Amino acid sequence: MLKITSAGALSVLASGKAVTEMISASICQYDIFEVSLKGPPSGNPFLDVQLKAVFSLEHRTVVVDGFYDGDGNYKIRFMPDSLGEWRYTTTSNASALNQQSGGFLCTAAKTGNHGPVSVRFGHHFGYADGKPYFPFGTTCYAWVHQGKPYEEQTLATLRQGPFNKIRMCVFPKSYEYNHNEPEFYLFPRTARATPSNPMGTNDYSQFNPAFFAHFEKRLEELRELNIEADLILFHPYDRWGYAAMGPEVDERYVRYVVARFSAYRNVWWSLANEFDLMKAKTTQDFDRLLHLVQQCDPYQHLRSIHYSKVMYDYASPAVTHASLQSYDFASAVAWLKVWNKPVVYDEVMYEGNLPRRWGNLSGEEMTRRFWLGVIAGCYVTHGETYLNAGGGEDENDKIWWSNGGKLSGSSPARIGFLRKLLEETTTTGLEASPEPYYLNAVSFAHGQQGFEAKAPAAILYYFDFHQPIQYTFPLGAGTYRAELIDPWQMTLTPVAGSFSGKPTLQLPGRPYQAIRFRSV
Repeated sequence: MLKITSAGALSVLASGKAVTEMISASICQYDIFEVSLKGPPSGNPFLDVQLKAVFSLEHRTVVVDGFYDGDGNYKIRFMPDSLGEWRYTTTSNASALNQQSGGFLCTAAKTGNHGPVSVRFGHHFGYADGKPYFPFGTTCYAWVHQGKPYEEQTLATLRQGPFNKIRMCVFPKSYEYNHNEPEFYLFPRTARATPSNPMGTNDYSQFNPAFFAHFEKRLEELRELNIEADLILFHPYDRWGYAAMGPEVDERYVRYVVARFSAYRNVWWSLANEFDLMKAKTTQDFDRLLHLVQQCDPYQHLRSIHYSKVMYDYASPAVTHASLQSYDFASAVAWLKVWNKPVVYDEVMYEGNLPRRWGNLSGEEMTRRFWLGVIAGCYVTHGETYLNAGGGEDENDKIWWSNGGKLSGSSPARIGFLRKLLEETTTTGLEASPEPYYLNAVSFAHGQQGFEAKAPAAILYYFDFHQPIQYTFPLGAGTYRAELIDPWQMTLTPVAGSFSGKPTLQLPGRPYQAIRFRSV
């Protein structure tokens, strides 16, 4: 039987017999093809049953892990990246699941489906179909654990907002301003947390399919909004026991999560948030788990890991991009050169009013930090920590950075302005000038790489706290038109004439101004 699920995944159902080959079935490129099989429900299928499928297109093969979804249901999810007739055959230690076969036709992606994001042009990103992707993300750690009304409010906010990436935890979070119990747990719990048993009791030998069905619904909704889900697999802010499960459970969890989530084109992997604060694990543990993700993911989604004080070795081949907790933008040029991969300043502190050093930036300062990151050829992630923004009177009031809900800060609109500006300036990304980081960066036309290009497609200057009334711009061999930019007022003012060589232009004499030159 064939059906199109509400998530847009094509399912092929079978019951103990070989699936009839159904090449008449079709699925769009970068969507999810799902094989659902009935198999043994007895014993503990999460531990006892292994299931894989080999998908083939002509001479190419892709091996995909299956997973148990409860009630005798086994699934295999596959994201086809190439057009044509794909066929598959399963292998399993359970006879009912072994040597099941079928096929489907992969057709062209629909409008708006650009495929997964990967690294392009060394320090930047792009979609699989070639469309540029510049990450302008936000942080909303535990939004999927807040209950339906609040989660839907978060989605409504994202739908109207400027963000195309969200940092979010798979596990629930226990930290300041976030003390609620989640509706769903990853593992069956035989006892809830009590004063005498503060972590409760988890059955780590099984997973809870209801948790994953709920989580996947949110992944699908983010996908429909063209928002990348930067999934944090581990974090230290825990009262349920998840931060100290032990190596065997950690590995089983990683394998299961990758088997279930990797077919979603909008998934990134962040192995941990503040990995160095997780005292039950060593750096070597995270090395091993990061390589495990790399090994298990058939699509090689983007991978990184986030730290608090001890920076991870981002030169590691298992890391696709750096995920920094820093606002040291002066070091960006050196980091880009040493690592030769994209740098994302995922935590630059937060716009808000909390009585914590990390949670009370002004909207002006958050906007400034976005400009400093982008002008350095990197990317920046937003977060908002306004207490009582929702009208509450105690610390359980919801805060965007952890809970989601509504945004009340002044930086998101300015971040959206910067995103639009960047997207209309370049198709590749900005490459930082060797001049001091606060002065300028250069965007090159497609195919041009490096600051030494004779005539870049655009040159973007940002003056930060400097406020010159005029400035001489070294434009080189190109001929350009100019626009003055006010990042806070979100205005672009054309400058009359065209410019080349070393023109001197009059400037407003105010700090935090910018100017863009685009080739004629």
